[in-house]
Amino acid sequence: MAKKTLEKREDLKQRLIEAARNRIAADGLSNLRARDVTQDVGCALGGLYTVFADLDDLVIHVNSATLKGLEASLTLAEVKDHTPTDRLRNLARGYLRFAVTHRNLWKALFDHRPPNDRPSPEWHLEEHMFLMGVIAEPLAELQPNMSETARAIRARTLFGAVHGVVSISLEGRFVGLPIESLEQELDDFILTVATGAAARQG
Repeated sequence: MAKKTLEKREDLKQRLIEAARNRIAADGLSNLRARDVTQDVGCALGGLYTVFADLDDLVIHVNSATLKGLEASLTLAEVKDHTPTDRLRNLARGYLRFAVTHRNLWKALFDHRPPNDRPSPEWHLEEHMFLMGVIAEPLAELQPNMSETARAIRARTLFGAVHGVVSISLEGRFVGLPIESLEQELDDFILTVATGAAARQG
């Protein structure tokens, strides 16, 4: 009996995550409502609170699934034997591709703010940090003498630069770039950064 109850609970949890994910993808995070999600699933409103602490907890689980999708879009295994520069270029292209294709889900990764009295759980913060790790790996090959601390800072800086230009461009800000030229500009930017890193190492 206990096993069946756990299975039903897990099934409801996954269906709620999928329903919330679909709602965010279609209408954006700001329009997400618990009642809409439970109606989509076909359960009572209280059913959501039997598997999640609240709507913020559900969004964290949706964002977790989104991060897994982002990781898959980066095709890391396909380029693991490429040069560090090409791996960085692949990361920027994959990031842009995911942001364009899944814009509302991508925005939710950065727009969601949990309550101050209940910050994001450590496991979710670690999921967010995976990008810094995959950026740091090729940077380590380009500048092997750089300390681990400095490399971690550089990875964050590089991510911030790429994320920034993607964000302002997709949001149509006046300083943003046209979508059709964004990939080439990112590619040239990464080449410039990688060339400069290699030159400083030499």
